[in-house]
Amino acid sequence: MENRAHAIVAGLFTLFLGIAALTAFLWLRGNQDDLREYVVVTRQNLGGLNPQAQVRYRGIRIGKVTDIRLDADDPANILVTIAVADDIPLTKGTVAKLSYQGITGIAHILLLDSGRNPEPLTGEGGGLPRITMTPSLMDELGESGMATLRYAQELMAAASATLNEENRRRFAATLTNLEAASSRMAPALENLDGTLVQVRRLLDERTVQNVSAASKELGPLLADARQTLVRLQGAAERLETGVGDPAGGGTAALMPRLNELATDFSLTSRQLSRVLRLLEDSPQGLVFGVPAAVPGPGEPGFAGKEGR
Repeated sequence: MENRAHAIVAGLFTLFLGIAALTAFLWLRGNQDDLREYVVVTRQNLGGLNPQAQVRYRGIRIGKVTDIRLDADDPANILVTIAVADDIPLTKGTVAKLSYQGITGIAHILLLDSGRNPEPLTGEGGGLPRITMTPSLMDELGESGMATLRYAQELMAAASATLNEENRRRFAATLTNLEAASSRMAPALENLDGTLVQVRRLLDERTVQNVSAASKELGPLLADARQTLVRLQGAAERLETGVGDPAGGGTAALMPRLNELATDFSLTSRQLSRVLRLLEDSPQGLVFGVPAAVPGPGEPGFAGKEGR
């Protein structure tokens, strides 16, 4: 009788333990009727992502990862099946990212609505709706870091090629020339300081007042000069009129007399030139007179070579 009582107690304990385990399993599993499955498609590495990982929508936990496998049609793709609450408004503009939780580094799927297409997300051809996964922050940092490293390597190579031995010598010579030029510029700068002091003295208040007074006196002087030019213009017009006047008392009446005087002066000049030429040829003619000209051919007294 006692053994039968122990067996009944053991059986009841086992029964209650099974019921508790089933209840815990159902509680942990949740209500599958309220979940809807989607497939996240990606080509990037999914390091740290495991089945049963969380799925979050804008930071809110809405489901979990149920399966991770390679795409049979395209092995470059990785298909991540997720189960999400049916009341989550996923659209065709929804994208997925691989995110990490806190400092623990546990990976999870983060869903975001890009707003590109507000139509509800549905499956095509009877399959599960697909969501594209975009590069995560770590992937972007890794790609940008690699690009930065490549750029740094190219920059260092270019700098090494530029700063070769010959260019270093030229750079050193340039620095030497700059130092010499700067040493020669010191006296010029000192002279410039003195010049600026003198310019300041010239541009003091008293000088400015003198220049202002001179400019005020310059106005009447310019007016007087303008009047003088007007008078000179009138005198020039009167002189032109007098020169062209054909009347007897005009200047034009003197022109015939001036022409006669010029003719007499020209004749006298030719005679004086002839006298000077004769004196140059025979200076004794000034005492004995002008010698007689030698007769030419056909003239009386002409003697040819035979007669000489």
